[in-house]
Amino acid sequence: MSIEEMGRRAKEASHIMAGFLTRDRNRALESIRKGLENAIPEILKANEEDLTEARAKGIGAALLDRLTLNEKRLQGIIADIGKVAGLQDPVGEEFDSRVLPNGLRLRKRRVPLGVLGVIYEARPNVTVDITSLSVKTGNACILRGGKETLRSNTVLVTVIRNALKEAGFPEDAVQYISDPNREYVNQLLKLDRYVDMIIPRGGQKLQELCRRESTVPVIIGGFGIGHIFVDASADPEKSLPLIGNSKIQRPSACNAVDTVLVHQALQDSFIPRLAQYLAERDVELVAHGRAWEILKDLLPGHVREGQPADFDVEWLSLKVNIAVVDDLNAAVAHLRAHGAVHSDAILTNDYENALTFMNAVDSACVYVNASTRFSDGGQFGLGAEVAISTQKLHARGPMGLQELTTYKWICEGSYSLRE
Repeated sequence: MSIEEMGRRAKEASHIMAGFLTRDRNRALESIRKGLENAIPEILKANEEDLTEARAKGIGAALLDRLTLNEKRLQGIIADIGKVAGLQDPVGEEFDSRVLPNGLRLRKRRVPLGVLGVIYEARPNVTVDITSLSVKTGNACILRGGKETLRSNTVLVTVIRNALKEAGFPEDAVQYISDPNREYVNQLLKLDRYVDMIIPRGGQKLQELCRRESTVPVIIGGFGIGHIFVDASADPEKSLPLIGNSKIQRPSACNAVDTVLVHQALQDSFIPRLAQYLAERDVELVAHGRAWEILKDLLPGHVREGQPADFDVEWLSLKVNIAVVDDLNAAVAHLRAHGAVHSDAILTNDYENALTFMNAVDSACVYVNASTRFSDGGQFGLGAEVAISTQKLHARGPMGLQELTTYKWICEGSYSLRE
């Protein structure tokens, strides 16, 4: 099937999807959940075949982690479908109601976006997340995963389409581009006749390609250098496990911390403790300037001297930059210079410093005394996420159900005429 034909079918399916009621869409989600649960052995077998091929090709640890589906992860992904079904449906919600002096009543009503084009790399969980959010909001979607996860995604999409059909829904509401030829991505980016939004979930090169080539509106997200600033007033005992959680809990995630900035007042007391804590957990420390002088003889084999370019690296692994800054203003300046658009945190017991940081840092998710790993649709109570947007228009941060809708103006009169 050509991309043009996929787009046409997706658009037709989106019109049908928009006509279903919430209870119907929840019924479709339950059908998908049951179908995937019954297919767990088949899904895991396909995923293991993908992993075997990926290892043979020497794919890096971060990508392998994103590709991996064990039974616990898969059960969690399937359970999230039920969580999405249990969320309030934004479609049909009316807001900003008003009556004009001429008697005309205006209000906004939420409606589905239409057709989503989602391009992603080694993340088979995205296939399920996008499907559940798309079905819940009455949208259709065209998915394009990476070639390294082709077997996993093929099984997932086959099960999903069969489940939709069994529930009386159009199976073309979820389609998958299985050919790894990149030309199909280029064609999808030009399919503005049928596709209403492109959502790339991958590295910076994919984001830039979509921004540059697409004639369809693009949501940019999923990339950014994560920072934690340890203020002079921070509690050292509580800061250590929080930084460890932000780095170690899942280092391949886009919300894992990449750079820790320490206030100069704490440099001699806190940096050695932090370095020891992280080194004991197999984190490689990339120390800069004053931090390097403190650590270079302390932990041989665990610390290397950082270069300026390291501040612009999204590590996606057990590595982290450590640097000293003079004060809060210097920390904010560093964040602005080095890709702070995703998830960034301050550790502080000073309310004014917390407020200054919240106001000054221009990231999609700003944290005070909390791990950056919370930037996630499930953690935010959204059920799942279609992406984490780092741009400023339409949506920012984890995109859930509401972000997959737009609105129309409803105008009611009494055979009203404009004077």
